[in-house]
Amino acid sequence: MDVKFHDRQANTTEQLNSTQQPSHSKPSVTFSVAEAVVKILADMGVEYAFGVSGGAIAPVWAALHQSSIQVLHFRHEAGAAFAAVEAYFASDRPVVVFTTTGPGITNALTGLLAARWEGAKVIFVSASTSAPQRGRWACQETSTYTMPSTGIFTSGQIFHYATTLERSDELPEVARRLALGLAQLQGFVAHISIPTNIQTSSVNTFLPRVSLSHGLATAGEETIAECVRLLSEGPFAIWVGFGARGAAKEIRQLVERTGAPVMCSPRAKGIFPENHPQFVGVTGFAGHRSVLTYMTQEQGPLRVLVLGTRLGEWTSFWNSVMVPKRGFVHVDIDPEVPGTAYPSAETFAIQFDVGMFVKALLKYFLQHQNQLTEPLLPCSKPVIINPRAEGPVRPEVLMDAIQRQIVEESDAVVMAEGGNSLAWAINLLRFAKPGRFRVSTRFASMGHFATGVVGAALAHNGKTVAIVGDGAMLMNNEVSTAVKYQIAAVWIVLNDGRYSMCDQGMALLGFQDVDVEIPQADFVKIACGMGADGIRVETEPEIHAALEKAMASTCPYVVDVVIDPTRLAPIESHIHNLISQGATNY
Repeated sequence: MDVKFHDRQANTTEQLNSTQQPSHSKPSVTFSVAEAVVKILADMGVEYAFGVSGGAIAPVWAALHQSSIQVLHFRHEAGAAFAAVEAYFASDRPVVVFTTTGPGITNALTGLLAARWEGAKVIFVSASTSAPQRGRWACQETSTYTMPSTGIFTSGQIFHYATTLERSDELPEVARRLALGLAQLQGFVAHISIPTNIQTSSVNTFLPRVSLSHGLATAGEETIAECVRLLSEGPFAIWVGFGARGAAKEIRQLVERTGAPVMCSPRAKGIFPENHPQFVGVTGFAGHRSVLTYMTQEQGPLRVLVLGTRLGEWTSFWNSVMVPKRGFVHVDIDPEVPGTAYPSAETFAIQFDVGMFVKALLKYFLQHQNQLTEPLLPCSKPVIINPRAEGPVRPEVLMDAIQRQIVEESDAVVMAEGGNSLAWAINLLRFAKPGRFRVSTRFASMGHFATGVVGAALAHNGKTVAIVGDGAMLMNNEVSTAVKYQIAAVWIVLNDGRYSMCDQGMALLGFQDVDVEIPQADFVKIACGMGADGIRVETEPEIHAALEKAMASTCPYVVDVVIDPTRLAPIESHIHNLISQGATNY
């Protein structure tokens, strides 16, 4: 592997100000630890707290209600955590998740792992058993006697920072560590566990004032000049990832000045307009064949400029075709990313914020007026399928209607759940603006968007649409929570009475007679039973009116679409990758 890092050290123009300046004296009124923690969180910009309460967390829960933070009581802790992830991406503000002891904590872990993998900023506040009761079989006891400490209550693979707050005088250090984490440009997931008796104890220390400033990793002029030299040696393409979502304007300027073709990861759809003539297609899972055509043609790129993507499995499938003749120029804020997915590829690695990097690059291309030869670009064009009068709905027809009525005629955020819903949405929907599309292709948990849509709709303060399968909708949804707080989320359920990706995938892998069917549910009746509204779609001519009603509704709305299970989703690349790993019966 030939990977060289340039300008790895971060240069900061502002320093974090926490306990160094004692600008807060002891409060004139006595604070409890619970109240102090909540105040610190509010001062750090937290606007929302999602969770499920219980007796052990009662003081913190009460303090949240007395603060400026909006508190939403969910039906399941995992749903609260998924909602927190999506509320963060919709608002760019850290979100709190709160739970009680024992199963409250373990239930939340799946959603918190998703937060870590997705790069969200989430602070988990949980209760633990008071010291005098530990080891005495307390109800839902949460201590080293009953639960593993490593990984849950300590920093590691789940949490960037985790601690148990045993004394009030630990608050300044906890606040400092949270502030440092939230000031990073990357995601940050923390866990603050507070024993029940500590929550109500008095604060007898200075409350810290914390100001957040982002420290940026910077690349020097010499590094930028070398990057320009490498890209000027021949035609290059740009591979856009989710980490470039704050640099959409600059990336478009770079593309239009250089003539560089663009491809994007599934999570990055819309950062560069998919209807732009220089857009080649989406890579990886459910991606477009036009990308592989471009990479293998004689006029393919000499190098690829990678902006803010790890090039992981569902972005690249580690396909050697995606490695250009002279390798990658890879820009990422995380120094561990470049060179990891393709360890044998030549990689010029730069640790830098993508937006600042592209701005610096633009100065050089503006000055030199580089004009690269534009290759004949293949592109992915949607196939129009005319609706049929009878039979269940084909997913392609449904996606075409979603494209026309939701993507093009509204500003709604669209999110797609793991499974065939994800494949159809990535492959067939087209976005021209950033921030309109959300998927999870890393942790990719079922139930993420069936619940996360509630947090996104709240923080977006507008229509948010989740495209989900019936399996995910039955596994975990927060329709009841949306009804409680009158959040106008929309669920479009692809209801085919089975785990469809498992059904199709197992057949393609050569495995037969597996149990994939689900008794077909009536999601309209379920939704209405919880106080939401909905409509069932059984034929293709009914789609238009159903989507109109859903988008016009001011309350939570479920569109239950009976799907034709015989239509093969665009998962061929995923299947080929599994076969290459030995997951086949052939």
